[in-house]
Amino acid sequence: MKKEVKTDKAPQPIGPYSQGIIANGFVFCSGQIPIVPETNSLLTGPIEEQTRQVLKNVAAVLDAAGSSLDDVVKTTVFLQDMNDFAAMNKVYGEAFKTPFPARAAVQAARLPRDVKVEIEVVALVK
Repeated sequence: MKKEVKTDKAPQPIGPYSQGIIANGFVFCSGQIPIVPETNSLLTGPIEEQTRQVLKNVAAVLDAAGSSLDDVVKTTVFLQDMNDFAAMNKVYGEAFKTPFPARAAVQAARLPRDVKVEIEVVALVK
């Protein structure tokens, strides 16, 4: 059985996908980009600012699912430019505690709305 996760505290889906899906004790969160949900505006600043907004959006979806950043077991980070990895990683490291989630980080040829970073996560649901 699966259950859709919806919150107005994260960007609304713009296509045929859910913000998240709860299944078998996990929440699978769709990739988040740096959209400010209150204004539906795209944050286009430096990678650090974009990463903070992305993680805020991820946290909002997790909260709506009954989970949190502390419950994340796996992340995938998509970067427009791998040269931004160190700056993104610094902000990322502030958001997660040990034991850190398993992670993959890749450079993508192009991300939605030409953002610098997109992050998707899988987390435990309490």
